[in-house]
Amino acid sequence: QVQLVESGGGLVQAGGSLTLSCTASGLTFDDYAMAWFRQAPGKEREGVSCIGWSRTSIYYDDSVKGRFTITRDNAKNSLYLQMNSLKPEDTAMYYCARRVSYFCGGDLDTSTYDYWGQGTQVTVSS
Repeated sequence: QVQLVESGGGLVQAGGSLTLSCTASGLTFDDYAMAWFRQAPGKEREGVSCIGWSRTSIYYDDSVKGRFTITRDNAKNSLYLQMNSLKPEDTAMYYCARRVSYFCGGDLDTSTYDYWGQGTQVTVSS
């Protein structure tokens, strides 16, 4: 059974930090790029960051560059997102997903991801 399970979300004040985790099971993790997406109420799901299988390919959306850091531990089948200097506009449900390739490419197109987690809620208060 394929599972991607996110954790680490919560309520934080603006300027604060959170670290999200995603643990994978039932699928091949270390041969594929992995990414974080988010979806705010009433908005489309948008890409946040992607990391390639070897960690040499990393991509960030402009909205989070310099504030968020994506990492992975292939030995633990785990993906992480360190989020610093959080803003109210970062409030959303955050999802991890597996890309259909080992590298990230130049964008975060949802159609190129085949497995998704259920999400973890991040709420940033002003």
